[in-house]
Amino acid sequence: MALVVICGQPCSGKSTAAECLAEALRDSESKPSVRIIDEGSFHLDRNESYATMTAEKNLRGLLRSEVDRSLTKDSIVIVDSLNSIKGYRYELWCLARAAGIRYCVVFSNVEENDCRKWNEDRKDKGDSAYNDDIFDDLVRRFEKPDRRNRWDSPLFELGPSTEGIKKSSAAIIDAVMYLTKRIDSKTRDVKVLQPTIATQNVRFSEANSLYEMDRATQEVINVIIEAQSQAAGGPVNGVPVGQGLPAVNISRSVALPELRRLRRTFIKLTGQTSLSGPPPPSDSDSAKRMFVDYLNRELGAA
Repeated sequence: MALVVICGQPCSGKSTAAECLAEALRDSESKPSVRIIDEGSFHLDRNESYATMTAEKNLRGLLRSEVDRSLTKDSIVIVDSLNSIKGYRYELWCLARAAGIRYCVVFSNVEENDCRKWNEDRKDKGDSAYNDDIFDDLVRRFEKPDRRNRWDSPLFELGPSTEGIKKSSAAIIDAVMYLTKRIDSKTRDVKVLQPTIATQNVRFSEANSLYEMDRATQEVINVIIEAQSQAAGGPVNGVPVGQGLPAVNISRSVALPELRRLRRTFIKLTGQTSLSGPPPPSDSDSAKRMFVDYLNRELGAA
């Protein structure tokens, strides 16, 4: 139905804004299903999550993956995080476009000094707060949303330091109206993102590749287990897995748990390679050929 990206400096009231928006949506006439995805969803400490660039990148990857799995045409997903990098907001916008749903950004616009004071207040109360060096780094790298960018539009702007954050805040009310308004042929002020052919093909290709890889590697393992059973535990050589494909040649008996571990490793390595190289195979024979070569290399005679 919709993806809402909450954006703002550290300690700018983003989580309060997410909760107020979720409550206002649930109280609206349409009463949509609403889910908030945040660091707390993964039980992550905010300082550890932003201590290094690698940790921050992993956090964004976790959030993005969870958002991608959660998007449907029947629910509203709210991403409650810094979302401070415009390139990352663009990635989230692409997920919404691929899902064919509405999208908007709610910006908690607070001056740095106010955010710093609120962070210190959290420390004094013993609540979760940012360390000073991490806070300074996040403030320095924050990229303010610009409604002229399609991935920052429509933009609903809150002023927590001047008017607070409530269900009745103007930006919250406007966002609820935008997210729940019924669309017909005359509607012009609500935009539902449309997936492109390229986006649809990529999603289909990824899903198809994963399915074929999973099925083909399991078939190879089944062949090996059956061949070892017939060989009474001896080495299996020249076991065919398909016409025109390399044979399985294993110099020792391999138990099912080890074969499963090798299978998981192979699928993981293939997925990682596809990020910077060719995509994983989308047909069964190619997947079997790669997996057999991998097994022969890992388990064959030296």
